[in-house]
Amino acid sequence: MVRSHPSTPAERAQWTAYMLAHQGEYGLITRLSREADVSRPTLYAWREQAQQALVQAFTPPLSVPPFPSQLARQILTAWINHASERGIQMAMRELAQQGVSLATITAILAEAQQRALVWMQTHRPPSVRALALDEIYANNRTGAYLNVVDVHSGAVWASEGPLPVDTESWTLVLWSLQDREVRWDRLVGDEGAALQAACRSVSPALAFQSDQWHVLHKCAQVQARLERRLRELEAQRLVVERQAARLASGLRPKGRNPKTDLAAHAADVAAARQLATAVQFLSQELRRLLDVVVLSRRGLLSARERQVELEAVLDLLAQVAATAAPAQQREVLGLHTHLLEVLPRLLTFVVPLQQVQLSLAGVLCAEQQSLLAWAWLRRKALGWHSREIVAAIPESWRSAARVLLAAWDDAVRVSSAVERWHSILRPHLAVRRSLTSGMLALLAVWHNHRVFSRGVHKGKSPLHLSGMSDAPSDWLIALGYPPVEQPNSVAHAGVVALAA
Repeated sequence: MVRSHPSTPAERAQWTAYMLAHQGEYGLITRLSREADVSRPTLYAWREQAQQALVQAFTPPLSVPPFPSQLARQILTAWINHASERGIQMAMRELAQQGVSLATITAILAEAQQRALVWMQTHRPPSVRALALDEIYANNRTGAYLNVVDVHSGAVWASEGPLPVDTESWTLVLWSLQDREVRWDRLVGDEGAALQAACRSVSPALAFQSDQWHVLHKCAQVQARLERRLRELEAQRLVVERQAARLASGLRPKGRNPKTDLAAHAADVAAARQLATAVQFLSQELRRLLDVVVLSRRGLLSARERQVELEAVLDLLAQVAATAAPAQQREVLGLHTHLLEVLPRLLTFVVPLQQVQLSLAGVLCAEQQSLLAWAWLRRKALGWHSREIVAAIPESWRSAARVLLAAWDDAVRVSSAVERWHSILRPHLAVRRSLTSGMLALLAVWHNHRVFSRGVHKGKSPLHLSGMSDAPSDWLIALGYPPVEQPNSVAHAGVVALAA
């Protein structure tokens, strides 16, 4: 938890008033931080809190009459499906044969956003979670939306913006999660310097896990460029043959730098093909060695053995780059440098897994763990889950195997959960150009209560997977908009009762 600063409310009021009065003055925050012995992120947080309180104090209360729950449900359902306010008005007129003013639609959306903000501040997962962090930019690059998503359930615990993508902004987001008593034991994200600095500041005891998908995507990009160069060289063969024929017939070759040597061109093609094949093989080895468990002929690789093989892959990549043509050499050397830099942050999940494997060595020998690893790595091809693997092994293995398989299932290597949340935000950003805090909260509440219709989590919502088993399946009920029985349904029920 964040420790409170030893200052009185009067002192904080005086500092925040001074910051608001001199907002924009260069060096003000740094000077005040040094004089008052308060961190800069804390001063930023106090200033923002005071500014919001002032705006709220001078905002006249809205005298909005209570709206029918059914009308609110219809408008919010249309809004969540990317409809604008005018689009909602047209849909209500055409489909529900009901005219609704823009003022009513705006008031209902504003009220729902306030309820969503309250929900986000008052709900939290009951257990310690693993969190994925990332930002998404809107139509301009002056600010971004900072998002924190549960790795295993996909529930959104924070979505703020637009904010500057700096260490202070990320620190404030993480502090707000701590204030809400959201607890985490792992953090995963991309290579953003501001994001990682904030994680080190707020959770210095946790090793930050870099997202492996971004690294493997960079490998795929380099591979695609090498293969494109190979196709270009292969397409030039006919041109080189024609130039060689002109030269043999006594004519001058065409072009500024014509190629006339078929043997040299064939050697270039062979070298480009060999380079692309070598990089592809080393990328596949890198992907294999970055998996949760790595099997070899000797059994499960330990953390040290995995590190040795990864270093061998990087050494081979450097040797391959040394033999490449200058243009391709820059590509491969850039990939090699990037891998050397990020490799330690890609393997933070390995040590905890090895501790679990070593602790179970007394009841599950190396051969038994290797067999479980073989089945776990092929669970998708076999159509199995961990429970099917446990059911297929001898009874004496099962208790320890459940612990081992649960550790493998729980390992965190990628931040794909937050990328899935970004895929939900992008259509709304395309329609509305920008999103307020209330809109983000409204989307987060809808997403957290959304029940999966297929897959291994069918019938459950992200909140259910986060341990909140009593969460309703209807997000509008969670916001206080219960469904209203239609008059036609009531009349039909009465007719059925009379007939009975």
